[in-house]
Amino acid sequence: MPQIVYGLDIETDTRTDAVDPAIAPVVTVALSGRNFDEVFVGPEADLLVALDRRLASLAPGVIATWNGSTFDLPFIADRARLLGLDLGLQLCVDPRLTMQRALLPGHGGAYRAAWHGHTHIDTFRLYGQPNGSGHWGSLRVIGRVLGLTPAPTAGGPRGRAQILTNEALHAHAPSDARLARNLAERRWSAAHRLIDRVEPLEVQPVSVAAHRLERQARLDRSREDHRGEGE
Repeated sequence: MPQIVYGLDIETDTRTDAVDPAIAPVVTVALSGRNFDEVFVGPEADLLVALDRRLASLAPGVIATWNGSTFDLPFIADRARLLGLDLGLQLCVDPRLTMQRALLPGHGGAYRAAWHGHTHIDTFRLYGQPNGSGHWGSLRVIGRVLGLTPAPTAGGPRGRAQILTNEALHAHAPSDARLARNLAERRWSAAHRLIDRVEPLEVQPVSVAAHRLERQARLDRSREDHRGEGE
């Protein structure tokens, strides 16, 4: 039997560059357990603190994400640093994790993670293409292939890459969190071998977005100074 598994999925603001934590806020986080599906919305700082407190209250388990090693978890960590929040999320960049996924702007690799008493598994690592050529690119596609989610309706949302309203993202986040949990439970015999381990001395503060914004601010000030000198 698997350990307790909690699915987690975030959605970011599609009105901006939704994959850049220096620009886009987190607008929704969904958390799925066997007996609950919860959605955290509202002001970004409030929803991240509420999520952190909820995770601290749950029995220790495994947080399952899809692409969380390169997207969801470092995105949350970057946004928390910008907002001055101290969360229980712990990350360690690991060059051995070759996720075959685009990294967040400025980030140098994928991360192993832990959050309060929970470990982490990125279910993207579990599911390869049938021909062995790579990985499924979409959580919802692999869900449909495995019969865990229905086929999309004509004209309906097709994945994170499509621009959706924030209201639509709120509606999809719970199903994505539930699906990430189901994927881990479905292949637990393989999943438990891929659980992240993060030792206290490995934990690294994630402040990539903050450093990028600071550098840009310095460049902007320098340009203003040069313009002022030329006038």
